[in-house]
Amino acid sequence: MKVLQFTLPVAHDRAIIVQEDIMPHFYPHLHRHNEAQLIWIKEGEGTLVVDNHLYAFKANDVYLLGANQPHLFKSNAEYFQEESGLQIQALMIFFDPAGRLLPVFDLPEMQLVKSFLQQFQGGFKVPSKHCDVIISQMLAVQNSQNQELLTNFLQLVNNLCQYSGKEQPLAQSRSVSFSENEGIRIANIFSYIMQHYERLITLEEVAAQAHMTPQAFCRYFKKHTRQTFVSFLNEMRINEACKKLTSGRYENIATAAYTCGFNSVTNFNRVFKAVKGESPKAYLEHYFSNF
Repeated sequence: MKVLQFTLPVAHDRAIIVQEDIMPHFYPHLHRHNEAQLIWIKEGEGTLVVDNHLYAFKANDVYLLGANQPHLFKSNAEYFQEESGLQIQALMIFFDPAGRLLPVFDLPEMQLVKSFLQQFQGGFKVPSKHCDVIISQMLAVQNSQNQELLTNFLQLVNNLCQYSGKEQPLAQSRSVSFSENEGIRIANIFSYIMQHYERLITLEEVAAQAHMTPQAFCRYFKKHTRQTFVSFLNEMRINEACKKLTSGRYENIATAAYTCGFNSVTNFNRVFKAVKGESPKAYLEHYFSNF
């Protein structure tokens, strides 16, 4: 059996690494790396897990992920079906602010950029209205070499600073960090929850996967994620329900609720409002009014 790493190495032959992936689905395991990662989702849909937070992603979304930030781009279930014909495509730029680029970011003229990177160690989603400019600059970085690549990269980061505005980080706190072994254990727990959220899943069942008693598991999960198991499971289910409801493939709210692991519409509505701050109906009205 292959032993999975939690901290994945990124090639260090350059200070700025550009990578383009075209695959059936994204890498399906929670992981981190020393480099910050700017990613443009060219094609694909699913759930982004950042630390202990969940976000739906889609084509043409652009995210900046902090250095050593645990994350996972979980492709929707249909991407794992054989002969689905689906694929993901993403352009990624990796850079280590504390590595070879540190002397650049330490220059007096770069203090605003350095402050921005420190402010958004928890990650950042580029506002949709600015994505076209950032994507264009990412392509410029991809298509350049040597000093021109560095010049285009600095222009890219400079614009990210300007576009951050009042946007909230993807994860508010980075106070909890994982050791390599803890990261692997948490990744296995997250993976199990994401694979089985659609059915009744008990605390005892998940605790057994972690080889813990339910009481010990609750303490461990809260310590390392700052969330209870139930709150994380509910957020996962509501996030998946939102994707189903906005896809237009479900006839009504009740159908989406039952396919996401809820045993009653009343309970679904209550949990939905607790997670999203509004009812499913209001959420859909606001979502479709933006189109």
